[in-house]
Amino acid sequence: MSDTDFKDHFSGLADAYAEARPEYPDALFDAIAAVVPATARVWEPGCGSGQATRGLAQRFAHVHATEASAKQLARHWAQQAPGNVTLAVEPGERTALPDASVQLVAVAQALHWFDRERFFKECARVLTPGGVLAAWGYGDFVAPEGMIEPVEAFRATIHPYWPPERAYVDARYSDFPWPFPPLPAPELWLEAEWRLAHFLRYLASMSAVGRCRVETGEDPVARHAPALAAAWGDPEEVRVIQWPLFLHLRRKT
Repeated sequence: MSDTDFKDHFSGLADAYAEARPEYPDALFDAIAAVVPATARVWEPGCGSGQATRGLAQRFAHVHATEASAKQLARHWAQQAPGNVTLAVEPGERTALPDASVQLVAVAQALHWFDRERFFKECARVLTPGGVLAAWGYGDFVAPEGMIEPVEAFRATIHPYWPPERAYVDARYSDFPWPFPPLPAPELWLEAEWRLAHFLRYLASMSAVGRCRVETGEDPVARHAPALAAAWGDPEEVRVIQWPLFLHLRRKT
């Protein structure tokens, strides 16, 4: 796969992705900071619109956040307040960073899109000895109480449109040929407190929803919104949405 041939499932959803994706918990970044010094320089490939960059920038000296989609990167929060973050349009498998120049490579909900053989070689190149590769993702959300039936109906509609890489997330990256030995990593949960409108925007940010719209001409969120809204109840009621969150930590020897 060439650098210009990346699998772009989110440029057309850039606004929805930036506005609706959940924030990662402090416990995730605390787990990474426990094995990486605060003085670390970080490469964050596949940064999207910055859902993880902020937490990384709060804990480490500098973050070089890269994204193959210019539309996604244009919505990155650091465009307005860069601080200790630099941004670049670069593919996930290659960066302009020098050899042995970072102590952490951090990949949030993106590794399944990469050419992993090339990416792991790039990690070996840019990481210092003892540097850490941290890769994490989250599976499907747990349906809120009283919403299982309409949520499952929505999932059935978009299921045929998930890219094949979705299976890697469901498997929690368990079969990847990791280049470095593992470090202990905690079991985590991702949580968000949302009103109905935000929940529907999140559904609209899914890659399967985008593909369904393109291939059928129908918006699956709009189709299922009445049933989802009826099960939600008061649209101003705040509900807790949860996702199982997995983390892999690997140290370069």
